[in-house]
Amino acid sequence: MKLDAPVPGGPCWAELGTSDLQEAKRFYAELFGWRARTDPRQGAGGYAVAHLGEAAVAALTPLHQQAQPCAWSVLFTVTDADVSARLVTEAGGKVLAGPMDVFDMGRFVVALDPAGAAFQLWQARTFPGAGLFNAPGSLGWVELLTREPERAETFYTTVFGWTVGSSENYVQWGVGGADFGGMITMDEKFAPEVPPHWLPYFAVSDVDASTRTAVGAGGTVLMEPTAMPDGPRIAVLRDPPGAAFGVYRANHEG
Repeated sequence: MKLDAPVPGGPCWAELGTSDLQEAKRFYAELFGWRARTDPRQGAGGYAVAHLGEAAVAALTPLHQQAQPCAWSVLFTVTDADVSARLVTEAGGKVLAGPMDVFDMGRFVVALDPAGAAFQLWQARTFPGAGLFNAPGSLGWVELLTREPERAETFYTTVFGWTVGSSENYVQWGVGGADFGGMITMDEKFAPEVPPHWLPYFAVSDVDASTRTAVGAGGTVLMEPTAMPDGPRIAVLRDPPGAAFGVYRANHEG
């Protein structure tokens, strides 16, 4: 993506909710070299922040409800979580939790867009979000998969003021024209039970090698490594507890 730091309206963080925190730590350490540090504070609920070097890059957290699926969530920076939460509901979305403070780190909201895709809002205080983007092992792209693309475009441009660029087959989201993500329309190739969702993509130096590493570490392949037209080589994977995510070749130009 063309952003290299959190900015208002852009993605700032990716957070994994998992049924097996230790297994997730092991898997992503093998795949990306992450070192996960669990927050020891009472009330943190086992929340673990993954690092590359000294840079925070993502979070791993236990599931909070029995029916909650193992899944990645994407957080977007806002300047005022309360105002943005109202915009979500006014635009046809739903607020599931918050606005709520997280220690002195920031204020968050968990929300659904009108089609049911979950995402989060983050109003930063002492913690702005990821300290590294686009480098191997860090977040580099986010993608909305939805069955209602026109409704999604109206919703997200209303809530965040995103710019929208499109080609024949792909819509790209941006902040002031700086693209950070895209949108895919879910068609008959997607099983009916697969809900609309946001999918984070992490940069890697070699998509094929990373796919082999993921499989060797107990993951599965949802989409084999593929060279996208005028885009990078990508793959979509699933970790052992069941959360899907993407990888793409870092430093792709074009």
